[in-house]
Amino acid sequence: MERMIAFCGLDCAVCPALLATKENSDEKRKQVAEQWSKEYKAEFKASDINCDGCLSSDGRLFSHCTVCEIRSCGREKAVENCGFCPDYPCGKISAFFQMVPQAKTTLDEIRSRI
Repeated sequence: MERMIAFCGLDCAVCPALLATKENSDEKRKQVAEQWSKEYKAEFKASDINCDGCLSSDGRLFSHCTVCEIRSCGREKAVENCGFCPDYPCGKISAFFQMVPQAKTTLDEIRSRI
């Protein structure tokens, strides 16, 4: 499976929201909403679980992606992802890495190749 690296370093290609959307599975959307509601202590509905990936400019986005500061900054700076940003790592992304250290590993790998 080809990787689709979001601005923050997450791999959208393996994201349960993107997979449920690609499969057009309401059952999987419901499962993801239930799991993420518990995991992130927030209220998600199956209808929130529609996403074509963070990098999509005209597709469907998971509800959080529409308000994500990291995504907004990356789009504003017109970078492929934060690994390509001249300000990497910044305060916004560093705080995110505390929750998702794998994202830092991914972006560091990308950064080392440029």
